Amino acid sequence: MKQILIDRYGPPEEVARYVDVPDVGAPGADEVVFDVLMFPINPADISFCRGTYRLKPALPATPGAECIGRVTAVGARVAHVTPGDLVINLQRENWAQQRRVKGTDVIPVPPGMDLQQAAMLRINPATALLLLTTIVPLKPGDWLIQNVANSAVGRLVIPLARARGIRTMNVVRRASLFGDLKALGADACVVDSAELADAVTTQTAGAPIRLGLDAVSGRATGRIAACVADDGVVCNYGAMSGEDPVMSRSALSARGVTLVGFTLTRPLSTYPLEKVRAIYTDLAHQVMDGTLSAPVEQVYAIEEIKDALAHAQRAERTGKILVAPHEAV
Repeated sequence: MKQILIDRYGPPEEVARYVDVPDVGAPGADEVVFDVLMFPINPADISFCRGTYRLKPALPATPGAECIGRVTAVGARVAHVTPGDLVINLQRENWAQQRRVKGTDVIPVPPGMDLQQAAMLRINPATALLLLTTIVPLKPGDWLIQNVANSAVGRLVIPLARARGIRTMNVVRRASLFGDLKALGADACVVDSAELADAVTTQTAGAPIRLGLDAVSGRATGRIAACVADDGVVCNYGAMSGEDPVMSRSALSARGVTLVGFTLTRPLSTYPLEKVRAIYTDLAHQVMDGTLSAPVEQVYAIEEIKDALAHAQRAERTGKILVAPHEAV
């Protein structure tokens, strides 16, 4: 089978290569084998290849935080999935044609789910949901502000918030994105700038903003902090700038703004398995009924991984880059 490996850290399109490796073999009693039908290239995967991600396994290593697969074999003690089922995998190393994992690591999704959307189900929809529901107890009518609102997570936060009556102030780098975000249900949009706080106050008529979501870090964190109300919370969940978050001392001490961090694995690891499965089942149904979706720009073959990685790093893309490891899906 084919698998993607990196032997060193560096520019992803230079360090990633596909190789032929032995098949994964038959499952053990508590294991599942599945064919990987499709996987996305996420910012975390790019960072993984560069060596800037929080996880740095021994090399050579296989990237891949998520995928959608079809079960081909199950062990004798696995009962919640059967051959033919579509599954997402809670473990990494998914840039391959086939995986063998513990049965508890795979979660079934509805059989009619679109494969492209299913490939992107594990990380971004769950991240958007938990950012919205676990950081601050928001209620209908409350405001939140988020930067990079046109990102995959940002575009999912908007409809999830709207369904709960929560208003979203959406910060982007160019006004041409406003129309797309308003179509998703955004209440207000603004271009990021040094005067962000004044622009936000004008659009919200001074309404307090209880939660700020920051995926940029660096000084962008401080700009979001300047927009939230006194005693509000800024949650940093990404670092597109490549920098650590920066906030003013006055925001922290005089205004009582709290800065917290978020990574999806932390809350999920505290939930019982049945709750995790229920979260993904609900999210899958919201994808299938059209409530949630993520745009896709192009799908590549696994042999084109270098081209796919280069494409995934282009500015102003209109959607995710996916890879289909098999010729026919």
